[in-house]
Amino acid sequence: MASTAVGRNGDREQKKKRKKGGFKTMPFILGNDVCDRFATAGFGANMITYLTQQLHLPLVDASNLLTNFGGTSSLTPILGALAADSFAGRFWTIIAGSVFYQLGMLGLVVSALLPSLRPAPCSSAPGGPACRRASGWQLGVLYLSLLCTSLGSGGLRPCVVAFGTDQFDQEPEEQQQKQGGAEAAKAVAERKRRYFNLYFFTMGIAALLAVTVVVYIQDNVGWGWGFGIPAVAMFVSIVVFVVGYPLYVRLKPGGSPFTRLAQVAAAAFKKRKVAVPEYTGMLYQGKELDALISTNGRLLHTNQLTFLDRAAIATPGDISASGKPDLWRLSTVHRVEELKSIVRMLPIWSAGIMLATAGSHNGSFTIMQARTMDRHVTRHFEIPPASMSIFGTTAMLVSLALYDRVFVPLARRVTGLQSGITYFQRMGIGLAVSILGVGAAALVETKRRGVAADHGFLDNPAAAVPFSVFWLVPQFAIHGVASAFSSVGHMEFLYDQAPESMRSTAAALFWLASSIGHYLGTVLVTAVQRATRGRGDWLQDNINRGRIDSYYWLVTCLMVLNLGYYLICFRYYTMKPLEMADEQDDHDKECELSSLQKNGAGTGGLV
Repeated sequence: MASTAVGRNGDREQKKKRKKGGFKTMPFILGNDVCDRFATAGFGANMITYLTQQLHLPLVDASNLLTNFGGTSSLTPILGALAADSFAGRFWTIIAGSVFYQLGMLGLVVSALLPSLRPAPCSSAPGGPACRRASGWQLGVLYLSLLCTSLGSGGLRPCVVAFGTDQFDQEPEEQQQKQGGAEAAKAVAERKRRYFNLYFFTMGIAALLAVTVVVYIQDNVGWGWGFGIPAVAMFVSIVVFVVGYPLYVRLKPGGSPFTRLAQVAAAAFKKRKVAVPEYTGMLYQGKELDALISTNGRLLHTNQLTFLDRAAIATPGDISASGKPDLWRLSTVHRVEELKSIVRMLPIWSAGIMLATAGSHNGSFTIMQARTMDRHVTRHFEIPPASMSIFGTTAMLVSLALYDRVFVPLARRVTGLQSGITYFQRMGIGLAVSILGVGAAALVETKRRGVAADHGFLDNPAAAVPFSVFWLVPQFAIHGVASAFSSVGHMEFLYDQAPESMRSTAAALFWLASSIGHYLGTVLVTAVQRATRGRGDWLQDNINRGRIDSYYWLVTCLMVLNLGYYLICFRYYTMKPLEMADEQDDHDKECELSSLQKNGAGTGGLV
């Protein structure tokens, strides 16, 4: 009877596991992120207008403020990933991030509603008092609100996409037996690839709604409502996410990944004078020790960065009498390879930094350009300047929709790959297309500035230049197409090549590249402003006298160099090798990925 009861309990547990995860969790996970992205885009898309027209900040100061804010929002995900992978888990980290974001949004609503938190409006009378810049107290409230939203982003950005892929990591056992280990892995990888496309597609839908509905309300109704609607959306996102709690696969955190990386580095340094054995089988394995952080398979030894192999050499005193190793003196091969994987990823990862730098000021300079152009759609309706980004978002959505339905089937005929092209090729295409977008922006700005000069508006930046704002559409559309390739490919690469226990950290690396790119954007703009002061003044409040087109050409050249750098990094990249358990014959089976996935074969449904 006892064995029967145990068997029933086991069957009940298996049924519970089968009921969790999969695409049925997507409405709750993506519903949360849609509301979050709607809130983010809703107050971020038009913030340059709020800063310059409501708080009366100079253009460069306002642009750098937004760039630094974007950099901070992309830097805090490192903290969120550390918390999620170390002790909190992804679910609770997402909840904490949502709460912080909600507090920041409420702060912005209050600052927009209370007149005491904004400077007095500018006088429209000739010879009236000059516009008074926001005081330190007023800016302090703004900074505190933005800081809360940045902390909220730290909990959301690295965890939502990784939490979504967690729902597809485990294939039901009966399905594995039917398909075989390799086929089941391909099926899981294919679902993950579809999930990444779905993730970025739904985010684009949310941004599209924000830059149309919310921006229109901000420009025509009021900033209180314009910030209030995204705040309500953020609250709805929290409720939607919590409702799906019983359906989620919630993986246990495997301990701080940064601690493990530090332990490997410390152990390798302590044994820097110890000779590395020629036979790698002598290195310490410790399979039981790595069980929690290698549920999908252990990383195999590679011949790169062999200095770190010293951390896995057992020497007297490394293992206690009870059999437990001192992890600051001895690491397993799997943990050594975790650090190697991260180091190998860094060069290709860093190619995304320049992409973020190139786009860091598009949301400010381009909006100011649009504000000086003819924005009439009909005789009585003008498109808000911040809503021009709908063309980039729409292009990205169309590209993502056509990617699976048109591009992949066509590419599959040529390459023979289930995914059409590898994520390396997808990233490379995105980087190349983005160069065309920045070049198009330079050409349009040259033309806009020429029309302003022809009509005598060089010293009248507030005048509407008789040059249609829809000339900006090509650059937005090209950037949207580039994002559909580069952003998705970048995220796929980081998630697939990161160690299993560091998936949140991998997503954080995606946002860290954006963070560094934004800060470099601030450095680049500041450097250009100082270098051209008195010699043309490329970047100034009067953009008709400025030379933003020259700035765009500078960025175009940097993007060309970045593409060359990426191609070199790809040429010398080595894929991570993984050891997978074969349930058919109950022994370990090696799956060497270094030459298979990179060239598009093997188990790489992701690539």
